[in-house]
Formats: sequence, C-alpha cells, structure tokens
Amino acid sequence: MGIKQISVFLENTTGRLSEVTKTLANAGINLRAISIADTADFGILRIIVDKTEEAASALNTAGFTTRQTDVAALEIEDVPGSLAKLMDVFQQSQVNIEYLYSSLEGQVGKAVVIFKLEDHGKALKILSDNNLKMTEKF
Repeated sequence: MGIKQISVFLENTTGRLSEVTKTLANAGINLRAISIADTADFGILRIIVDKTEEAASALNTAGFTTRQTDVAALEIEDVPGSLAKLMDVFQQSQVNIEYLYSSLEGQVGKAVVIFKLEDHGKALKILSDNNLKMTEKF
C-alpha cells in the first residue's frame, strides 16, 4: 500500500526543471506534490503525479533518468503540533524516516505529508496499528 513517487535525476543546469514540467504538461500529467534537492552538479526531483506510469514513460522518452519508489502519504490536521504527534509515533516505533515533504493538495484544514521510510512494510503496519490512515490518491 501507499503511493508511487517518481524521482528524476537532473543536471544542475538552467532550464532542466522547466523541461521536466513541460514534458509532464505535454503528456497531460498533473503534479500533486513536488520536492527538489540539489548539489553543485545534480538534483533529485521527487514528484507525485496523477498518472505515475504515463509520467515515467513520458520522462524516460524525453531522456530523463527516473526511478519509482513506494512512499507513504498521510493527511494530517493543519494545526500546530500535528506533525509532532506523528513524529512521536515513528520515534516510539523505531521507524527511520529517510525524508519527507508536503503537498499543496488536500482538504481545507488538512495537510498531506509524504514520507520515504526505511522499512516501508513495518511503517505501514505501525501506521495502521495507530489508526493513521494513509492517503492513496490526492
């Protein structure tokens, strides 16, 4: 369970992110969440889209290197302390979070947080055991 994230490896040069977004737009793909981390030479763009397989295919055809990864997306209350409570669940359960980012999507008063977890299966069980419902689509 969970959702698929596409990681796109980009040279850290002017226009590469624009090329990715144009490729997705031309393929009729809608971005749901986006994050980018960079170094001096390259960047890793992480995206959640409405049509994962089509997006990966379009990006690969355009010459981009991609990888799909299972991630967990949780909708939490958009109030102070919500993320801290969720972090406590992970900490108490000894689940390592490799990285996280949030989405602009979601219901009013809610936030969607996307997690890459070291042990995805264990984390999903812990979330279920704590009555935390993952978002399958947003």
